[in-house]
Amino acid sequence: MKRKILISAILVSVIAISGIKAQNMGNVKSDKIEVTDKMQPVNPEWFTGNGWLESMMSDTETFGVSISNVVFEPGCRNHWHKHPGGQLLIVTEGTGYYQERGKPVQILHKGDVIAIYPYVEHWHGATPENWFAHMALGTNPDAGPAEWLEPVSDEEYYNLEK
Repeated sequence: MKRKILISAILVSVIAISGIKAQNMGNVKSDKIEVTDKMQPVNPEWFTGNGWLESMMSDTETFGVSISNVVFEPGCRNHWHKHPGGQLLIVTEGTGYYQERGKPVQILHKGDVIAIYPYVEHWHGATPENWFAHMALGTNPDAGPAEWLEPVSDEEYYNLEK
């Protein structure tokens, strides 16, 4: 029970902080989302295109969750992957895509929250025309790290059924 309350409190805090951060930093400039000095380029083994990631909290032992801020330039997306413990995405800026294997793509906007159940194969990223940012919460991290699969091909990405 205490763990559920703690995770709920963290989730509410992340949503509030991401909204404040986006407003105070003036992140959107000419439809481009600011990449801060704290962000590192994403791993090219797991992404197509340019993206940046900042680990916001990684004390998974104590809190049972990891939190990262991820920014995608237009056209950037991660590869198909799955999380043994599940994942939550909170969209903070821009327009992006989320797709589960075998299902139609979902178009994401600021304020959208996606709950990804354990072992569901999926990918997420920016649309071809828009920058995109989300907070990624890795839930139940003791279940194991993400399993990275094949890239989302250009053919798949540019011919999405919307």
